[in-house]
Amino acid sequence: MTVTSLDKDVDNLTLTLIAEFSAPVERVWQLWADPRKLERWWGPPTYPATVEEHDLTPGGEVAYFMTSPEGEKYRGWWRITSVDPPTSLEFVDGFADQEGKPNPAMPTTTARVRLTEHEGGTRMELRSVFDSREQMEQLADMGMAEGLREAVGQMDALLTV
Repeated sequence: MTVTSLDKDVDNLTLTLIAEFSAPVERVWQLWADPRKLERWWGPPTYPATVEEHDLTPGGEVAYFMTSPEGEKYRGWWRITSVDPPTSLEFVDGFADQEGKPNPAMPTTTARVRLTEHEGGTRMELRSVFDSREQMEQLADMGMAEGLREAVGQMDALLTV
């Protein structure tokens, strides 16, 4: 499995996932930059994603939904704050209502992706920063860590094709 660590730091309000891939940085970047590739791994295997909007430029947005095994749709969005292809991406990540509008009742996180060359392949660090301990606990209770581990665990198979 690609995920080498998943560390929850309650004091600094972060959840940091480290994954390593045998593919070069540019190929791993494409899993973020290509919406058709992103939807093949963003979300746990039983909740596949459909990307409806994908603009990886500062101020741009990504809109998507995940479909549960029962057919329910769970919508989410990213607001891109920084991008430096093929090595870094930062965005605010949030939940949306059924119309795709940001849901202010749900927490948001700031996600920071860093891709670096490592032992002939790529190391990916995905750090989620929370606004409060309560938000961190709420998302943990919703299975964020497990879902993230399962989602990133699908990336290796996409890099071999």
